Amino acid sequence: MASIDHTRTKPAGGKSHEHRSEVRDGMRIDWDVPIAMDDGLILRADIFRPVKEGRYPVILSYGPYGKGLAFQDGYPSAWQRMAEQHPDVAAGSSNLYQSWEVVDPEKWVPHDYACMRVDSRGCGCSPGFIDHFSLLEPKDFYDCIEWSRVQQWSIGKVGLNVISYYAINQWHVASLQPPHLAAMCIWEGAADFYRDMTHHGGIVCTFWENWYDMQVKTVQYGAGERGKRSRVHGELVCGPETLSEAELARNRSSLGDDIRAHPLDDDYHRARAPIWSKVKTPFLSAANWGGQPLHPRGNFEGFVRAAAKDKWLEVHGIEHWTHFYTDYGRKLQLQFFDHFLHGKKNGFEQRPRVQLQVRHIDKFVERGENEWPLKRTKWTKLYLDPAEGALSPRQPSAKVGARHASPLRDVQSFEAMGDGLTFLTAPLAQETEISGPSAVKLFVSSSTRDADLFVVLRVFTPGLKEVVFQGAIDPHTPVGQGWLRASHRKLDRKLSTPGRPYHSHDQAQPLKKGEVVELDIEIWPTSIVVPAGHRIGLSIRGKDYVYAGPSGGKLSNFKNELTGCGPFLHDDPIDRPKDVFDGVTSQHFGRDKRPYLLLPIIPPKQSGVIAGRGRRPRARKP
Repeated sequence: MASIDHTRTKPAGGKSHEHRSEVRDGMRIDWDVPIAMDDGLILRADIFRPVKEGRYPVILSYGPYGKGLAFQDGYPSAWQRMAEQHPDVAAGSSNLYQSWEVVDPEKWVPHDYACMRVDSRGCGCSPGFIDHFSLLEPKDFYDCIEWSRVQQWSIGKVGLNVISYYAINQWHVASLQPPHLAAMCIWEGAADFYRDMTHHGGIVCTFWENWYDMQVKTVQYGAGERGKRSRVHGELVCGPETLSEAELARNRSSLGDDIRAHPLDDDYHRARAPIWSKVKTPFLSAANWGGQPLHPRGNFEGFVRAAAKDKWLEVHGIEHWTHFYTDYGRKLQLQFFDHFLHGKKNGFEQRPRVQLQVRHIDKFVERGENEWPLKRTKWTKLYLDPAEGALSPRQPSAKVGARHASPLRDVQSFEAMGDGLTFLTAPLAQETEISGPSAVKLFVSSSTRDADLFVVLRVFTPGLKEVVFQGAIDPHTPVGQGWLRASHRKLDRKLSTPGRPYHSHDQAQPLKKGEVVELDIEIWPTSIVVPAGHRIGLSIRGKDYVYAGPSGGKLSNFKNELTGCGPFLHDDPIDRPKDVFDGVTSQHFGRDKRPYLLLPIIPPKQSGVIAGRGRRPRARKP
């Protein structure tokens, strides 16, 4: 071990951090480096770089999870599952420096990168007030990027390569256009604070309040011995100070209350969303088909809407964090950054702009494409037939809505907070690929002044057993999901497309009792190749999807049991009071009311219909 340099600096409160340098495990490491923000606050960073003297491009992260907290200590169940099922993740590293959702420096420093981890304001070893995704966060992030470029070990090119929260704030800092931000890999993030994160279709997602309790408060600066110690150097992950619970509470926003206080897409939310016209940094956007209801949408929206000329989209499956660390993901990231940061002519610029791991029942098949959504998509309507309980490319019989029709054929009702109904196609005549965003058109009334609609795109075997997948979090994830609060039905006509309705969420339009309203519901992008003989299903529910099979268990960093939607639930009683949402929801059918599911069918080499002939099943409860 080389000599150690100690430099003490004093933060607020009078106690000292210790900035020190050492050489170990083939890296030169600077611990707790102070970085001054423009308001005088000191953030702390750990920097890992090659031992040999030189100047290197920087891979930087800025976020709240505690730079000194090992993945294995903070998220033991996730680490154990990943390491056991994907041994390449842990291979070739001591894993001492492996932290949640950031790169492993032992696998990047040997490629001549400096890896820099910054604890965001109020978290880990950085003091301050926690206000996630506020305007101050991207400004701090900007300052860290520009600080790193003037260091003697930096070539002045900075790349961002991280997962989830760290990926979300990449869109935000890119909107500020730091001069030395040269490339970004946004791995399973989100973008729109309202639509992707806090309100799905206008319905509050309880994830963020629970996440705040489980993953942020536990590493808040000042937690002292209530937090953990670094397994590398033994120091407290949450800094040298110990604050009381009251002091900790005063040093952070009340995230759940703030979200509920802003039910519309107002200035609070818009200040926490990217400005797409200003996102010009070259980027690789990596999405997860199973990331609903948090991670995939923003990756697709960013790829389509960001102003950057150099941009690529990659889409994969399985757990949220896994492929970031597997050889598949790491080599893809390395090729991208080698090109944009090291300037290597490695052919990355010749890659297809879109790389899809197309999902099958039992595998993924890689395929390159040139755009998103795919130009050759055959947008196909499957109509809901209330008499047969079917999804069909043929419109229901004309007698629906006629004077002699039974009222039961014109209206279907279900408990507004219940399981609703499921519609199924006949067995498919041939293998059918669905890849892209989907949409549902419904005509709905309510016995109260509002209604929440949860739509679920599903696949069933010939024996009517549901096919589910390992999602980003939950092991039993359906093919696709969408949500809409009926009072939020207003569309933004400029941004909406038939396959991707875009709601303005700028005003509530309460229902009148018995009033029939037209709803267009977005189903987030997905991919599935459905085998011949299987069926496509659409469930219309009044609450979150629940898998009918065994429990998915629990992970150490989430409060709830995994029952099909992971931790992304919509069951806040304050947001969904029973006097408003626990009535009766009715679907309407008629000559001018033809509800349908719009699917992005990717045509096979030979044309054919998507649904085979045969007896159509009646609507059934899931």
